[in-house]
Amino acid sequence: MPLLIADGVAIHDDELTFTASRSGGPGGQHVNKTSSRVTLRFDVAHSPSLPEDVRARLIDVLGARIEADGTIRVVCQASRSQYANRREAEARLARLLAEALIPEVPRVATRIPKAQKRQRVESKKRRASIKRGRAAPPTDDD
Repeated sequence: MPLLIADGVAIHDDELTFTASRSGGPGGQHVNKTSSRVTLRFDVAHSPSLPEDVRARLIDVLGARIEADGTIRVVCQASRSQYANRREAEARLARLLAEALIPEVPRVATRIPKAQKRQRVESKKRRASIKRGRAAPPTDDD
């Protein structure tokens, strides 16, 4: 079953590469004999499932996460079950790619209202007056 990312964008299972290894951390004897950590690799740069515009967007947005060979790597070792870690890694990859495909909303420049500027200056004046009131009165040391 293909991994669904967004409308019209899905990745076939044969494009995902899973490797299992021993997970670190506490767990006693179980952790020393089972390979429950899952590393998922997906070749973003050469995937036939991705349209060209989607590929370009993913490479642009996820550039820091994409390795030199064009693959993206997701590691999961949250569970003691290799199957559960595999499903979690797939879900993380799908979430990561889906978030990268959301277009960034451009910022609309707005003006600061005159009343807000006036309020800011008044608050600064009030604060200055409070500080002036704390100062010791000048002494006549002539």
